Amino acid sequence: MNCYSGGTETTALFPKVVEILTEAGFHIWKLSDGENPVYAVKYSENALPLIGFSKKHDTIFNPSTGFAAVMTCSQADKGCPFISGAEKRIPVMFEDPKISDGTPEQTKIYKERSLQIGAEMFYVFSKINH
Repeated sequence: MNCYSGGTETTALFPKVVEILTEAGFHIWKLSDGENPVYAVKYSENALPLIGFSKKHDTIFNPSTGFAAVMTCSQADKGCPFISGAEKRIPVMFEDPKISDGTPEQTKIYKERSLQIGAEMFYVFSKINH
């Protein structure tokens, strides 16, 4: 099983996300600078690195058929366009942690959201028939 990511627009990975994932045990290296840096992410010592960067859902890096689209932001299910090729659309709503950007609660909120997303994705993937 493979996972891909994409949103409704191309921005950049927020640095706080790198910090939170590193604290959680991921190994992350910035491969390029610029407005939309590219990262290598390893979740275990012997795993191949995943390449991560901000991209739209319909980028050539993502599959075009035979996948489930998991919508994760509170406004994503209504605000996300039709996703061609998705066999299933699964809304998993949570409040976007960016509401805490620039506040004293920012790190706490990002950590909480990271754990929530991880738990919810674990549940979703546990229900997939291989």
